Amino acid sequence: MKLPAFLLLAAALSLHAQQEGDFKPASSNVLDAPYPRVDSSSRVQIRIKAPDATKVKVNFWSGPKADMEKQPDGYWTFTTSPMAPGLHYYTINIDGAEVADPASHSFFGGSKDASAVEVPEAGVTYYLPQDVPHGQVREVWYHSKVTGSWRRAFVYTPPDYDTQPSKRYPVLYLQHGGGEDETGWVKQGHANFILDNLIAAGKSKPMIIVMATDTPAAPATRPPISPASPSAHRR
Repeated sequence: MKLPAFLLLAAALSLHAQQEGDFKPASSNVLDAPYPRVDSSSRVQIRIKAPDATKVKVNFWSGPKADMEKQPDGYWTFTTSPMAPGLHYYTINIDGAEVADPASHSFFGGSKDASAVEVPEAGVTYYLPQDVPHGQVREVWYHSKVTGSWRRAFVYTPPDYDTQPSKRYPVLYLQHGGGEDETGWVKQGHANFILDNLIAAGKSKPMIIVMATDTPAAPATRPPISPASPSAHRR
């Protein structure tokens, strides 16, 4: 039995729409970059311009490692299958050279700066900035007697911290994952927004969070150029 032509056309258009998806730029992109982008089914599209390249691959550390397809305009593209919610590190290999995606912010993971794409979790907002009082994340430089070097920590202070100088706060020392550093819990993990939202909802006491590297032998790259940010520690 032959299907009417309009049904075949409708099926083709539906398949095309599914392939195109409803992609939107990822929140992990640099300003105004249209790619990488993510659709409502959690697929990711990567695009990079390399008109003179002969072979381009994408390497998701927790996902596909695949050849990208060259387009007539000199861009190379790849679309993943649905990926788990969260931040996914990746690099791009252009004719044997591993490079970062200039459209993505850099995130420190795997002991190096890398590109990454944030795949949002549908209906979940606990880690997103909301219209609630916000704390601050302070960059604190200090000289370590143990390592004999300048080191850096990021310190979250809760809302109204500076207006209550005599108040004492509990302190959470939050360590990062393997191959990451002191930037991870803010840049990748959104720890500041999570705690802002928990405090506003009455689900957490206001507290200080100290995020430093867990590698005692690894000094920071250099001492601060300007005076260190005010320390969150009160005596």
